[in-house]
Amino acid sequence: MATPAISAAQAVGEFLQSPDDLQKLAAFRKKLEKEKASIDARLKSGVKEQLDATRDGLRKMFGTRNSVQTVKDELETVDRLCSDPKYVVSTFDQISRVSMVHRNFVQTEEMVNSLLEMSSKLDILEDMLARDSEDILGPAPNLLRIHYQLTKLESFKNQTLHQAKKSSLEVRATLNRWFERLNGLIEAFDQYILALARNILPIVRAGHPDVIVKLMKIVEIEGREDEKAIAMKLVKKAAKLDVAAKFRSMQANARVIKHYRSKVQKCIVESIKEKFEEAYVKEGQNAAAFLDNSLWIYQDIMRIEEDVVPCFPPSYEIYNLYVREYHRALNDIINRIMESEPEASVLLTLHSWIKEYKKSMKELNVPSELLEPPLLDGNEQSLIEDYLKLIIKKLDEWSANLMKTEVQAFTAREEPPEVDSDGLYGMQGAVILFQMVNQQVDLAMESNQGMILARVIEEVNRVMRSIQDQWTSLITAEYKKQIEKPEEVAGGLVEYCIALANDQLKSADFAETLSSRLEPLVSEKYRGTINDRMNDAIDGCLDVAKKCTHILIDIVFNDLKPAVKQLFQAPWYDGIMAQIIETMRDYMTDYQTFLNPSLFDLLVEDIMDTFLVTYLTALANVNTKLKMPAATERLRTDIDEIYKFFGAYRKTKELEQKFEVLEMIQSLLEASQSLVFLSYWSFAKVHGPNIAFVEALMKARGDFDRSAVNEVMESVKRKVKEENLTDPEEPTIMKRVMIQGTFSRLLGAATAAASRS
Repeated sequence: MATPAISAAQAVGEFLQSPDDLQKLAAFRKKLEKEKASIDARLKSGVKEQLDATRDGLRKMFGTRNSVQTVKDELETVDRLCSDPKYVVSTFDQISRVSMVHRNFVQTEEMVNSLLEMSSKLDILEDMLARDSEDILGPAPNLLRIHYQLTKLESFKNQTLHQAKKSSLEVRATLNRWFERLNGLIEAFDQYILALARNILPIVRAGHPDVIVKLMKIVEIEGREDEKAIAMKLVKKAAKLDVAAKFRSMQANARVIKHYRSKVQKCIVESIKEKFEEAYVKEGQNAAAFLDNSLWIYQDIMRIEEDVVPCFPPSYEIYNLYVREYHRALNDIINRIMESEPEASVLLTLHSWIKEYKKSMKELNVPSELLEPPLLDGNEQSLIEDYLKLIIKKLDEWSANLMKTEVQAFTAREEPPEVDSDGLYGMQGAVILFQMVNQQVDLAMESNQGMILARVIEEVNRVMRSIQDQWTSLITAEYKKQIEKPEEVAGGLVEYCIALANDQLKSADFAETLSSRLEPLVSEKYRGTINDRMNDAIDGCLDVAKKCTHILIDIVFNDLKPAVKQLFQAPWYDGIMAQIIETMRDYMTDYQTFLNPSLFDLLVEDIMDTFLVTYLTALANVNTKLKMPAATERLRTDIDEIYKFFGAYRKTKELEQKFEVLEMIQSLLEASQSLVFLSYWSFAKVHGPNIAFVEALMKARGDFDRSAVNEVMESVKRKVKEENLTDPEEPTIMKRVMIQGTFSRLLGAATAAASRS
């Protein structure tokens, strides 16, 4: 057991354990100095012994090295003497020359025999190659035999030509002519090998996988021979001349490197590209048809994995090669499709197909690294945006062309509108528009994506709204031109407004049908959006149709302006209402004949309101006193004629509700000063106070002077205030009656007086 190390302090402590020990300090010091001197002497002696031993060892090593070099030199001399007999055999040169002459005689004899026999061998080989080449998908029974014989003949050719390098040009030319036929056969065999490589999968499908095994055996043999030839060339290039001279066989081997393996792989790649190209061309470069008939891609991959892979050495990784090149060829075709600016339907089909392709490849357990680069660089979702952009572009183009044609026909009005099977005026806009719309909607539905359908409907809504705005602006402008400059405007505005109204109603029906068809087919997430957009488009169609009916009514009352100005004037008492009724009847006959019945019903309702407003406005703004009681009698006659005219379109009960206001106004005109209030109260409870209208009516009565009017109006205003009478919640026809101010009325009176004079 090792003694534990003792520090200097501990050693001193052992000697100085008491104060008396300090007196022994000098003796302790001398003792330590003696011990140190003894240790130094021993160390010096030990170092000297080690240095002497090291010097002796080095001397022995140098001596051994010299001895080894001497032995090496002697062995090299022995080797040189043994390897070259000329150093020990005095007649070696003569023996060597005789041996070389003999060897040359033997080789010459063999060469001549081989040249003589080559023709018959080539006949046999050409026949076998021809029979095998007739059916490229056949069993190729002579493949290995042909290769073996051709390899021997090619080696013979290479050796012969190498030996003839120093011969005359004439000799070499003669030899080349002898080998021309062999060269042709070798070239034909190479082409046959490459043809087999281009048809690997068809050959396997034809039931001859053994042909592929033979092919790979040939490729492997040639590959090894290529490696040997390359290695020899590298050695010859790197070695010194005297060393290279030892490789005499290398000089005779003038083999042409064939690179069969790389050529076979190149042929496989080219055959895959050709197959995809042929499939694309076969479908007439129709992208949709190509994608629809692409099941063969998956079938090929499964067949390759099952039947082709076992025919190849594992080092070829043939499955990876096929899958990678199939994917790349497919990617090239898809990129070409995209460069051709395909139709919208193709974009949706392609988007769906790529999703299915990824899913199928995953089911086939194809590694993702083999599917590089990703189809469309992984941006297949951009197809949706491209599709929507194309839809927007196409819808805008189609709608612009459609509107250009429709607007031109509407403004020129060279021919009357078309008459449909129901005898109604119509246009082609709605039918053409919804042919386009339904085509795009059906296409979007095929994508099975609610988002795409919703976006398409949004664009349809935008286009329809744009068309509706154009029509609204156009008919307003055309009506304005007809009013302001009738001599510069083509006729037929009425007929075309009827046709447009019918066409817009037809569009609304088409839109409603489309909305009903889509509603059960989309999820709740997009149903609301689609319904809102379709309802908005329907409302827009109805708004345009309603605008058309308003224009039709405005046209009627524009023609009636001269007659309306005579209402409650002197001619009125002679029966001006008959002229107004006849004018309206002429228009209404055409409207009823050519306008959709639903729109005609709306038009009847609106024209009755317009008539009432026009009639009551004329009455409220009359600038002459009414002749009483002739005015009330004339008013009764007018009411009867109105009932009779509109009775052709509405039931009596409906007319009574509509024209009740005229009955009330007649009552106000017929009532005596003391009873006016009662008639007013019946009127006000239905239509509200209407103080200005009633005051104008009272002032127009020829049997009331100013004081009577004031008295009546004071009682009316007082009653309204007491009863806190206000306008009804639902505005009545009286809300639309315009009462002119005093200045306007005086101006109108002056104008009327001037016209009479």
